[in-house]
Amino acid sequence: MPQLVLLFLVYFDATRAWGLNLDARVAAVIVFTLWGTAELGDLVRAAIESVPRHQYLSAAALGIEGHALYRHVVLPQALRGLIPATINLTNRMIMTTSLVALIGVVEVLKVAQQIIDANRFEYPSAALWIYGVVFLLYFLVCFPISLAARKLEERWS
Repeated sequence: MPQLVLLFLVYFDATRAWGLNLDARVAAVIVFTLWGTAELGDLVRAAIESVPRHQYLSAAALGIEGHALYRHVVLPQALRGLIPATINLTNRMIMTTSLVALIGVVEVLKVAQQIIDANRFEYPSAALWIYGVVFLLYFLVCFPISLAARKLEERWS
Protein backbone atom coordinates (compact mmCIF):
# COMPACT_ATOMS: atom_id res chain seq x y z
CA MET A 1 0.00 0.00 0.00
CA PRO A 2 1.43 3.43 -0.85
CA GLN A 3 2.65 5.39 2.14
CA LEU A 4 0.50 8.41 1.27
CA VAL A 5 -2.68 6.32 1.29
CA LEU A 6 -1.63 4.77 4.59
CA LEU A 7 -0.97 8.25 6.03
CA PHE A 8 -4.41 9.45 5.01
CA LEU A 9 -6.10 6.31 6.34
CA VAL A 10 -4.44 6.54 9.74
CA TYR A 11 -4.71 10.31 10.14
CA PHE A 12 -8.16 11.01 8.70
CA ASP A 13 -10.06 7.73 8.86
CA ALA A 14 -8.91 6.60 12.32
CA THR A 15 -10.67 9.66 13.68
CA ARG A 16 -13.95 8.65 12.09
CA ALA A 17 -13.72 4.90 12.56
CA TRP A 18 -12.56 4.69 16.18
CA GLY A 19 -13.12 8.19 17.48
CA LEU A 20 -9.39 8.79 17.93
CA ASN A 21 -7.96 12.28 17.75
CA LEU A 22 -4.45 11.54 16.55
CA ASP A 23 -1.78 14.19 16.35
CA ALA A 24 -0.25 14.33 12.87
CA ARG A 25 3.16 13.36 14.23
CA VAL A 26 1.73 10.34 16.04
CA ALA A 27 -0.05 9.27 12.85
CA ALA A 28 3.24 9.65 10.93
CA VAL A 29 5.09 7.52 13.49
CA ILE A 30 2.39 4.83 13.31
CA VAL A 31 2.47 4.80 9.51
CA PHE A 32 6.26 4.68 9.21
CA THR A 33 6.44 1.98 11.89
CA LEU A 34 3.85 -0.17 10.13
CA TRP A 35 5.32 0.42 6.67
CA GLY A 36 8.94 -0.06 7.77
CA THR A 37 8.10 -3.22 9.71
CA ALA A 38 6.22 -4.74 6.78
CA GLU A 39 8.99 -3.86 4.32
CA LEU A 40 11.75 -5.15 6.60
CA GLY A 41 9.83 -8.36 7.26
CA ASP A 42 9.56 -8.93 3.54
CA LEU A 43 13.29 -8.25 3.12
CA VAL A 44 14.18 -10.73 5.87
CA ARG A 45 11.92 -13.37 4.33
CA ALA A 46 13.50 -12.84 0.91
CA ALA A 47 17.02 -12.97 2.38
CA ILE A 48 16.31 -16.25 4.14
CA GLU A 49 14.72 -17.74 1.01
CA SER A 50 17.74 -16.67 -1.04
CA VAL A 51 20.02 -19.07 0.84
CA PRO A 52 20.54 -21.98 -1.57
CA ARG A 53 18.76 -25.22 -0.77
CA HIS A 54 22.01 -27.19 -0.83
CA GLN A 55 23.14 -25.24 2.26
CA TYR A 56 20.22 -26.71 4.20
CA LEU A 57 20.98 -30.18 2.87
CA SER A 58 24.70 -29.88 3.64
CA ALA A 59 23.94 -28.74 7.19
CA ALA A 60 21.53 -31.65 7.64
CA ALA A 61 24.22 -34.05 6.38
CA LEU A 62 26.55 -32.68 9.06
CA GLY A 63 23.87 -33.14 11.73
CA ILE A 64 23.00 -29.49 12.14
CA GLU A 65 19.26 -29.06 12.60
CA GLY A 66 16.66 -26.76 14.15
CA HIS A 67 17.83 -23.52 15.70
CA ALA A 68 21.49 -24.34 15.13
CA LEU A 69 20.84 -24.62 11.39
CA TYR A 70 19.48 -21.09 11.25
CA ARG A 71 21.96 -19.65 13.74
CA HIS A 72 25.13 -21.04 12.16
CA VAL A 73 24.26 -21.61 8.50
CA VAL A 74 21.23 -19.73 7.21
CA LEU A 75 21.24 -16.41 9.06
CA PRO A 76 24.92 -15.54 8.49
CA GLN A 77 24.42 -16.01 4.74
CA ALA A 78 21.06 -14.23 4.73
CA LEU A 79 22.51 -11.29 6.66
CA ARG A 80 25.02 -10.57 3.90
CA GLY A 81 22.21 -10.20 1.40
CA LEU A 82 19.99 -8.34 3.85
CA ILE A 83 22.34 -5.47 4.68
CA PRO A 84 22.22 -3.66 1.29
CA ALA A 85 18.43 -4.00 1.12
CA THR A 86 18.07 -2.70 4.67
CA ILE A 87 20.26 0.30 3.90
CA ASN A 88 18.13 0.99 0.84
CA LEU A 89 14.97 0.79 2.98
CA THR A 90 16.49 3.15 5.53
CA ASN A 91 17.28 5.72 2.85
CA ARG A 92 13.82 5.31 1.31
CA MET A 93 12.20 5.90 4.68
CA ILE A 94 14.26 9.04 5.25
CA MET A 95 13.33 10.42 1.84
CA THR A 96 9.66 9.46 2.21
CA THR A 97 9.29 11.53 5.38
CA SER A 98 8.54 14.51 3.15
CA LEU A 99 5.03 13.06 2.66
CA VAL A 100 4.09 13.90 6.25
CA ALA A 101 3.81 17.56 5.21
CA LEU A 102 0.53 16.59 3.52
CA ILE A 103 -1.09 15.85 6.88
CA GLY A 104 0.25 19.00 8.52
CA VAL A 105 3.56 17.97 10.04
CA VAL A 106 6.19 20.66 9.64
CA GLU A 107 9.36 19.07 8.29
CA VAL A 108 12.26 20.15 6.06
CA LEU A 109 10.35 20.32 2.78
CA LYS A 110 7.42 22.15 4.40
CA VAL A 111 9.78 24.73 5.92
CA ALA A 112 11.40 25.22 2.52
CA GLN A 113 7.98 25.82 0.95
CA GLN A 114 7.11 28.32 3.69
CA ILE A 115 10.37 30.22 3.11
CA ILE A 116 9.73 30.31 -0.64
CA ASP A 117 6.14 31.50 -0.14
CA ALA A 118 7.17 34.22 2.32
CA ASN A 119 9.85 35.60 -0.02
CA ARG A 120 8.44 34.93 -3.48
CA PHE A 121 8.07 38.61 -4.38
CA GLU A 122 11.46 39.78 -3.12
CA TYR A 123 13.40 36.76 -4.36
CA PRO A 124 11.42 35.06 -7.15
CA SER A 125 14.29 32.74 -8.14
CA ALA A 126 15.12 31.63 -4.59
CA ALA A 127 13.17 28.37 -4.94
CA LEU A 128 16.03 26.73 -6.83
CA TRP A 129 18.53 27.56 -4.08
CA ILE A 130 16.22 26.62 -1.24
CA TYR A 131 15.35 23.28 -2.80
CA GLY A 132 19.08 22.84 -3.45
CA VAL A 133 19.70 23.21 0.29
CA VAL A 134 16.94 20.65 1.00
CA PHE A 135 18.60 18.28 -1.48
CA LEU A 136 21.93 18.85 0.26
CA LEU A 137 20.38 18.08 3.66
CA TYR A 138 18.86 14.83 2.43
CA PHE A 139 22.16 13.96 0.75
CA LEU A 140 24.14 14.67 3.95
CA VAL A 141 21.87 12.31 5.86
CA CYS A 142 21.59 9.49 3.29
CA PHE A 143 25.07 9.40 1.77
CA PRO A 144 26.94 8.47 4.98
CA ILE A 145 24.49 5.62 5.51
CA SER A 146 25.16 4.34 2.00
CA LEU A 147 28.90 4.81 2.47
CA ALA A 148 28.85 2.79 5.70
CA ALA A 149 26.92 0.04 3.90
CA ARG A 150 29.49 -0.01 1.10
CA LYS A 151 32.34 -0.35 3.60
CA LEU A 152 30.50 -3.17 5.35
CA GLU A 153 29.94 -4.97 2.05
CA GLU A 154 33.64 -4.59 1.16
CA ARG A 155 34.65 -6.03 4.52
CA TRP A 156 32.40 -9.05 3.99
CA SER A 157 33.59 -9.68 0.42
